[in-house]
Amino acid sequence: MIGIKCIASYLPTEFIDNLEQGKSFAKSEEYIRTRIGAWKLPKKSEAEETSDLAVSAVRNLISKTSLSADEIELIALVTQNGDRYGLPHTSPIVQEKLGLDKNIATFDISLGCSGYVYGLAIVKGFLDASGLKNGILVTADPYSKIIDRTDRATTLLFGDAATATWVGQDAEWEIKAPLYLTDGAAGCNLHADNGILCMNGRKVYKFAVSNVPLHIRQILERECMDQEDIDAYCLHQGSAAIINAIANKFSNVKDKFIVSMGETGNTVSSSIPLLLEERIQRNDLNTILISGFGVGLSIATTIISNVSR
Repeated sequence: MIGIKCIASYLPTEFIDNLEQGKSFAKSEEYIRTRIGAWKLPKKSEAEETSDLAVSAVRNLISKTSLSADEIELIALVTQNGDRYGLPHTSPIVQEKLGLDKNIATFDISLGCSGYVYGLAIVKGFLDASGLKNGILVTADPYSKIIDRTDRATTLLFGDAATATWVGQDAEWEIKAPLYLTDGAAGCNLHADNGILCMNGRKVYKFAVSNVPLHIRQILERECMDQEDIDAYCLHQGSAAIINAIANKFSNVKDKFIVSMGETGNTVSSSIPLLLEERIQRNDLNTILISGFGVGLSIATTIISNVSR
């Protein structure tokens, strides 16, 4: 079975004190902690490129697993803020910096907050169709490249991070078929204009809170599962306010919805694998629902299950 074998991450050492940043917008510490959910925002250095973040995550993955560099047959990189101007695509730059064999596949996936769930399905299908054994799904989307620090709607939310997920054969974690939703007509509510991120926070909030609960119920129904059958709900960490509003629609299992972005912020496609990195190693979590939502506007939801226990 092709599934998730291990996850590793990389966070830049530089960071923004979001409590201090909030003061410049007359936002209290309570607001930052309870509504935004992040009091610390990692930020890549000026010398770091997207590929550097990705390389660090992959190296961390190799160091914690039995996977060797020469066994990697695929690098798939989820990013909308690649190196330079996006040409060439960033994944072959990662291949070169890691010194990987030339006889591997590399491609970028231009998706934002739903990109990790999309990426899992793409990599799983690619490996199966190509007869490959080991692929690395990398997420690295440093929004610090495109944020206007005077824009309260975005500068308080986003942090930089990268993750690397080993997807391969004989995995413990099975990936169910995802559900998708796309509302391209609303995509203007979260877009880049002349290299600057623009977001209508209220519209994005309403999109997520209205549609993600429906998506969750649909996939549970499809899999013939009850809400209680899920051990943890690991949703994209858009903001604490969004996660809590969604959780409130599932009163019986509200405590299973994870909010953990205090020292990372919204890391776009990296937020879900950051949540999963340690949780897939725990013995008390066997079934986890993951859902990414945002840029597009889009949603992708799936369930991962440990089949070895």
